[in-house]
Amino acid sequence: MDLKYDVVIVGAGAAGSICASEAGGRGRRVRLIDHSKKFGEKIRISGGGRCNFTNIHCGPENFISSNPHFCKSALTQFASKHFTDILDTAEIPYHEKHSGQLFCDNSSRDILNLLLQKITENKVELSLGESVTKIEKTNDRYRIYTDIACYSCTSLVIATGGLSIPKIGATKFGHEIALQFGHSLVSTKPGLVPLTFDTALLKHCADLSGIAVEAIVSCEGYSFSGGLLFTHRGLSGPSVLQVSSYWQSNKPVTINLAPLRSDSQKLNLHNLSKSNKLVKNILGQLIPQRLATSICAQMNLDKKLGEATETLIGSLDERVCAWTICPTGTEGYRTAEVTVGGVDTANLSSKTMESSIHQGLYFIGEVIDVTGHLGGHNFQWAWSSGWVAGQNA
Repeated sequence: MDLKYDVVIVGAGAAGSICASEAGGRGRRVRLIDHSKKFGEKIRISGGGRCNFTNIHCGPENFISSNPHFCKSALTQFASKHFTDILDTAEIPYHEKHSGQLFCDNSSRDILNLLLQKITENKVELSLGESVTKIEKTNDRYRIYTDIACYSCTSLVIATGGLSIPKIGATKFGHEIALQFGHSLVSTKPGLVPLTFDTALLKHCADLSGIAVEAIVSCEGYSFSGGLLFTHRGLSGPSVLQVSSYWQSNKPVTINLAPLRSDSQKLNLHNLSKSNKLVKNILGQLIPQRLATSICAQMNLDKKLGEATETLIGSLDERVCAWTICPTGTEGYRTAEVTVGGVDTANLSSKTMESSIHQGLYFIGEVIDVTGHLGGHNFQWAWSSGWVAGQNA
């Protein structure tokens, strides 16, 4: 026999959990199912264990989607302030790091415990370690088969996330369900992920491992400023992760290694010091000395400024302020923080997250073709889309 519910939600991450709580708070009988035995594992590990749970500057401009307007309604209905109000009421301490990023003072466990508390208070029935094997629709009800039971409901919410970080349980299940019920997918790729490089550039980065600079990284017409870190695996840091979501295969990436020290895109070394000083030492006034020494050695500029030709100095300007490189790929979903692409928003209501093809079917969170920038925006999309579906499912 089916166990009957008003709402069944598949996926107990950020989006699914807040959706379940809100639907339960409306008096709906709710079942929340997740194949993982651990509740909210992606929340737990995020932000170095302190969960960058939102961004106070979160807006539509912080998202990638084939329909850039789709996210507006949900973000308006449930903004970052609405989520911080919930934390304030629960007396959960948090702080702003930079650029509006909010983190828990203690740990991500505070967020997890709050979600579990809300779920319990609103009488949501939670099933962990239970895998959905099949979903069918008969008349106006959905039937959800798992390896343990069979449930039926009038409202089915898919909150299974994307493909990123498969070691904690990410699968393509949500995308498969979308296709089963006639929805199309926007092609997916790893986002917020380190880029990979050829052997020569990899060796250069490895030799400079540990050096960090403030940089502007650009590709495909998009630019992001922030930290850049040389590692033994290549280049990392917020600016690189941000641009990875926009990067396309075989396309170049341009890096300005000295954006905060120059009034323009040129170093203007002749204006910085006298000609009898070594170029690498003058450059070392603008970027870390070890990086300056390495660049000058590569360019045969281990000499005094007065001995360097205008052409060489011009080339150095380009190398530092417009360093153009071609990544060979990314590290993939294994280390990606998010999935770019997903369920096409064309057949979803931006106000409710409900399918326009099948009444009572909802998609929320990362499974949808809405991807946030680094810095708490993806969590805010989870809270906003989940909250909106919870008011309507």
